[in-house]
Amino acid sequence: MRRVALVSDTHGLVRPEVLRALAGAERILHMGDVGSPDVLDALGAVAPVVAVRGNVDHGAWSRALPATQLVDAFGASLFLLHNLAELDVDPAAAGIAIVLYGHTHVPKEEARGGVRFVNPGSIGPRRFDLPVSFAFLGEDLAVEFVRL
Repeated sequence: MRRVALVSDTHGLVRPEVLRALAGAERILHMGDVGSPDVLDALGAVAPVVAVRGNVDHGAWSRALPATQLVDAFGASLFLLHNLAELDVDPAAAGIAIVLYGHTHVPKEEARGGVRFVNPGSIGPRRFDLPVSFAFLGEDLAVEFVRL
């Protein structure tokens, strides 16, 4: 089954166990707080990466990252951003199937107004007692959370 990996909030940390777990993904979508261009290089060795800029992404390297990105996956329109509070479009009116975001480090999936909202959690440094997690999006658009 084809799948896309959903990651966020690396904060400059690339865990070897995450890289192993991402094997087989056809693409990696990163919802910001990358922390370092080395993260994008490491993830890019696994699969092509599409990333947006988060609030900790500063410097010349991060200026190449857009604040938001519209991506097609398996025929569905996905909208990537870091902080959901900064969503400035009506996703339902725009035909967006899934809004992907990060920032909170909390893995979550919910539906609102016919649109799904997914936060894969964080694969970076552990924050409080939150899990280290990411997700896969399958061809059927089902989200599978992976906790390490």
